[in-house]
Order: sequence, then structure tokens, then C-alpha cells
Amino acid sequence: SHCRFYKSLPPISKAYGTACLLFTVACQLGLYHPVDIALLYELVFSNFQVWRLITNFFFLGKFSINFGIRLLMIARYGVQLESGPFQRRTADFLWMMIFGALTLLALSAISFFRSPFLGISLVFMLLYVWSREFPSANINIYGLVTLKAFYLPWAMLGLDVIFGSPIMPDLLGIVAGHLYYFLTVLHPLATGKNFLKTPIWVHKLVMRWRIGAPTAPPAQLDNLGAAFRGRSYRVGGATAYPAQPDRGSGVATTNHVQPDNGSGVAFRGRSYRLGG
Repeated sequence: SHCRFYKSLPPISKAYGTACLLFTVACQLGLYHPVDIALLYELVFSNFQVWRLITNFFFLGKFSINFGIRLLMIARYGVQLESGPFQRRTADFLWMMIFGALTLLALSAISFFRSPFLGISLVFMLLYVWSREFPSANINIYGLVTLKAFYLPWAMLGLDVIFGSPIMPDLLGIVAGHLYYFLTVLHPLATGKNFLKTPIWVHKLVMRWRIGAPTAPPAQLDNLGAAFRGRSYRVGGATAYPAQPDRGSGVATTNHVQPDNGSGVAFRGRSYRLGG
């Protein structure tokens, strides 16, 4: 059953979560030292160790409660995003991850925001985008507080403050997530123009590697572009997503989400859309 569950996970979230787990296991076994994969710009430019621009995203820290929570965040929020709002839009989800990574790399080049590992920030970006896509879901934190998902990133940031974890990675993730959401949702809603469409090479990459659900050819995708996806409707008891702008694929469809029956990350409770 565990194997079936693993196979049922959407491809990008599954690949990222698996890579993070493998990198941590390899580190615990002493196969490498974290410094070998850290984002050290001096070594990237002077010694051409370009792998550091990628590998730093796969280290969420050594085995700990925090590591478990971050991995579960990928399993819950990344999976819900990819199989919900991004259903059949694997290229768009992959582009969101790539854009987030590039944004974090740019921010980390500023000395004030410097961070040797950006994996936690990328996971927090997923959490932030999820909170904007499911703003009215009810989240129960440690059985003590119930709040709307819209406020969850800030609650998690507050918990990190209480538990003495550094908050800069969380803040960087929120900045990257908001920048993505602003450029793909808020700005297009206001102007009808999307400047952050998923590049054609990402669509080609997804088609070539046969990752996820097949999509229409990029040229056809552009022709189908619509600024909005229509209002949310109740269809056959499932909850439809509300109006969402075109995020690059432009396919004017309304996706349905099943109520979340999974266990929470450090909190429990079922997440439902309002009216669901």
C-alpha cells in the first residue's frame, strides 16, 4: 500500500521530496559533508563548482523534528498544489519551482540574505503559494489553534521564532512565493497581462521526459489563453476552484479538488474549501 501511495504522488513534488530525503540519508551515512553541496558563491565563481547552485536546494538539514516537518510540508502542500490547482499542468508547476529557485538564488547573492542552503526557503514558498490557493481551508495547529490557511505561513514563522529556529529561510520563501503569486495571479487579474508565462522550453522538457499529464503543444496553449478561468461552481458535490488567472498554460478549465483526508503537518484537521 505504501508503494501504491508513493506511485500515486504527482511527479514534481515526489521527485523533490525523494531527492531531499536521499540527500539527508547520504549525509547521515557520512557519504558527503554538507559543506560540499552548500551554496558558496565564492566557490561557484572561482572554482566553477556550479553544482552548488542546484544541490543546496536538496538539503533540509540533518534528521530532526524540523527535517520531518519540512518533508511532510512537501508531501502535503506540494502534493495538494500539484494535484489540485496545477492538475494536468506539470510544466507550470515545474516552472513555479524553477522561478522560485532562481528568485532565492538572486536574493541569497545579497549578503544580508545569504544562506548556504535554500531548500527550507523553497519548501516555504510552496507553503505560501498553497495558502493563497486554499485561503479558506481550516488548519488546526497542535490541536490548540484553528486558523484559516491564508495565515498559515505566518503562524509557522511564529513557531520557528518560539522554537529558536532561524526565520530568514522562512522569510525568503514568503518573498519568493509572493513574487510568484503577484506576477502570475494578482498582476494578471488587475491588468489582464501575464509576464511570467511558463517558457516553451519547460513545456518541451516535460513532454520529452514524459513527466506528469500530457499537455497541449505550447503554441496551442498560447492560443487558448484566457485571462480568467471563470467563477467557482459546485459540480457534483466536488468543490471547484475560484476564478484564477492564466498562469502560462492558459487552458481555461476548472479543476476539482477532493476534500483533504491526509494528516496535517504538525497539526491535524481536515481542510475544506468554503462551501465544500
